Amino acid sequence: MAIDLKTLSPKELQALIANANAQMQEAHATQVQAVRQKIDALLGNSGLSLDDVYPSRGKKAAGKKGGKGSVAPKYRDPADPTQTWSGRGRQPIWFANALKRRGVTAESLLIGGATKSATSVKKAKAAKKAPRKAAKRASKKTTARKTVR
Repeated sequence: MAIDLKTLSPKELQALIANANAQMQEAHATQVQAVRQKIDALLGNSGLSLDDVYPSRGKKAAGKKGGKGSVAPKYRDPADPTQTWSGRGRQPIWFANALKRRGVTAESLLIGGATKSATSVKKAKAAKKAPRKAAKRASKKTTARKTVR
């Protein structure tokens, strides 16, 4: 049953797309259910459980002490307090997006409140840049004098 898409109106195309999406979701759900039934049958016939086959999936190994343990979270997402980050590894998306907002600093996302206010952070950054700017100005003046003589 071939459908000539060129003859359909925009409304008919939208309806066709909606029906196709619904059919695709239904087919996917059916496929997932069939695979789950096959896995359950295999596990049941072998006398194993999913934890036996995948022991580390979602659980920590029993009796493991020391080494790399979990680290206490250092930063919390103000929009969703359930999302935290230890400050190690790659920055989470929520952290990077929060830093892009005006007036938000890494210090303001610390768990336990901000240690420094945003204005004091800006002043500290400006103070670091001030000596560099003065040195640049002085070097420009000396090079200008050398070329004039």
